[in-house]
Amino acid sequence: MSILPNSTEQVLQSASSLSMEKQNVDITKKQEKKVESDGISNTQKVWTSLISGAIAGALAKTTIAPLDRTKINFQISNQPFSANAAIKFLIKTLKTEGLLSLWRGNSATMVRIVPYSAVQFTAHEQWKGILGLNGLEKEKPGLNFLAGSLAGITSQGITYPLDLMRARMAVTQKTEYKTLRQTFVRIYVEEGILAYYRGFNATMLGVIPYAGCSFFTYDLLRNLLAVYTVTIPGFSTSLIFGAIAGAVAQTSSYPLDIIRRRMQTSAIHGPINSQHYHTISSTITKIYKEEGIMAFYKGLSMNWVKGPIAVGISFATHDTIRDTLRKLIVYQNQKQKKNN
Repeated sequence: MSILPNSTEQVLQSASSLSMEKQNVDITKKQEKKVESDGISNTQKVWTSLISGAIAGALAKTTIAPLDRTKINFQISNQPFSANAAIKFLIKTLKTEGLLSLWRGNSATMVRIVPYSAVQFTAHEQWKGILGLNGLEKEKPGLNFLAGSLAGITSQGITYPLDLMRARMAVTQKTEYKTLRQTFVRIYVEEGILAYYRGFNATMLGVIPYAGCSFFTYDLLRNLLAVYTVTIPGFSTSLIFGAIAGAVAQTSSYPLDIIRRRMQTSAIHGPINSQHYHTISSTITKIYKEEGIMAFYKGLSMNWVKGPIAVGISFATHDTIRDTLRKLIVYQNQKQKKNN
């Protein structure tokens, strides 16, 4: 039987809870200081994240490139999407254009995704530091979501013209846009410099929930694992967590992805068609009137397949390579200290 009044017990429990939280924060800070004492500078954090992000993005996008090309072709057309229609498109493309045509536009994707993924992962880590989030993701979920969104905005803003060119190459025959260089020149000559940013506003609106949900969900799952187990997430665990994060992120932003693809590729069919997809509002109106509300989710089922695969591979590869590089740096620094 307790000999303390209820109010006193509550005060002690509250104090104990605050003490535990303070200890967790102190442990996180000590771990960060230990890393710094082992010689991991912010510059080294940046380049290790850049390298791991670039490799992760390239591997993930190359893996799902055929599915990505199929998805984009349905997104920009009036044809209803179904699994059978997607399979028929893949078979037809394979027969008429050859196996490598399924990766058509992937060169443009690589030119874009390498800097995009590198900047996104690096920016996320840097934004978390700026917002004071390192080790406090659970206590500040709103700021954690914001850090992910800002990372997406940063990377998308830098690489957007390459995304537009990749979309153009993916939805046309090889004779129309043969190379990335030809695509770049043709768009400039025929449509002007502003054409490189067609659909930019819709993309920025879409990247806020996409990147925010992606990083937020991934960090949340990793934190939950840390609460209920003492296991450090390995490659397979990170792959699963990344896949779940990808599914959540894709679903949250998909209608805006449809809108931006229509705006990016509308000029292919002539200036008259381009006028209908000139603004976000006109694009929404045209799609809704001609195809109905479900058109904004056309190809989403395919995204539930390719999205989790790509995001899972991306997160798992990035974390594995980044952690390996940083362990090597720490090992070298410790070795030098012993020799000195």
